[in-house]
Amino acid sequence: MDFALTAWQILLVKVLVILVVVPVGALVGGYVLHKEMAHMQHRLGPMYAGGWHGWAQTLADGIKFAYKEDIIPASADRAVFSMAPAMIFVPVLMTYLVIPMDRNLIVEDLNVGLFYLLAIGSVGAIGVLMAGWSSANKYALIGALRSAGQLIAYELPIVLSAAAVAMLAGTLSVVQIVEAQDWPFILWPPGIGLALFMMFIVGAIAEMALPPFDMPVAESELITGPFTEYTGMRFIFGFFFAETAHMIAFAAIAATLFLGGYKPIVPWSPLEVIPGIVWFFVKTSFMVFLLLWIRFSFPRLREDQLQKFAWKFLIPVSLLLILATGAWILYV
Repeated sequence: MDFALTAWQILLVKVLVILVVVPVGALVGGYVLHKEMAHMQHRLGPMYAGGWHGWAQTLADGIKFAYKEDIIPASADRAVFSMAPAMIFVPVLMTYLVIPMDRNLIVEDLNVGLFYLLAIGSVGAIGVLMAGWSSANKYALIGALRSAGQLIAYELPIVLSAAAVAMLAGTLSVVQIVEAQDWPFILWPPGIGLALFMMFIVGAIAEMALPPFDMPVAESELITGPFTEYTGMRFIFGFFFAETAHMIAFAAIAATLFLGGYKPIVPWSPLEVIPGIVWFFVKTSFMVFLLLWIRFSFPRLREDQLQKFAWKFLIPVSLLLILATGAWILYV
């Protein structure tokens, strides 16, 4: 009997895998966050939940939030307030659809995959504004405006560095960008690739509102930005899950664009026996570690410093790197 799946059934299976893997990855990422933060401060971190080194701590936290009461403020716009977490979390899920874990292990290889990644990554700003406005809380609205301003400012270095990668690869297909990297773009072109990588990482940290760019939701503020009025699972999907899943997505994108994705880190034939998916997960794990290491190592910026750093330094430098990339392609 022939059980061959149609193209639509294969696509559905891939999407269902993403819907399962991303929440699990967010739980694992939360556990790694707790342990790495603890060890960098000479503490142990979670040790009891689940037994061995507290492996079930984030799972226990998720179950706890599931039992919390779902409260909607009386003056809030109920429909918009309810939809905002989905508007934040769903675009994060959709970024995983075009990230190749191996040459043929991708949900959909779009010929404009990089453009899709940049476009879908900007939709979350709408959800942030929806959360702040619909809460009927002026402080949440101010936090949402600050978050949106930060997202807009730091989106530009990300777009410009990704555009330079597309110039080097000569394509917008994410798979073809990986295939174009005989040497990872972080190493070649020398100097330019590393500078583009740094612009991308700084912009990614700020777009995710992670320290040292976490002013909209910082613990030192009076409120939790646009999520002040959220409780229970709405808070989890609008803030914690979205933040962790976003971090893993950006780590995977950085590994794909600058570290060669599923290809060996250097073009050496003995390394090619290692499966591509192993290389992808090793590089993505390294990027997650790097993002968390930066998170716990630098002091928080003031709001004025945050905006000045974007508009007066990162964006001009990114434009110069675009020019340098064009010169490299034409003359080298």
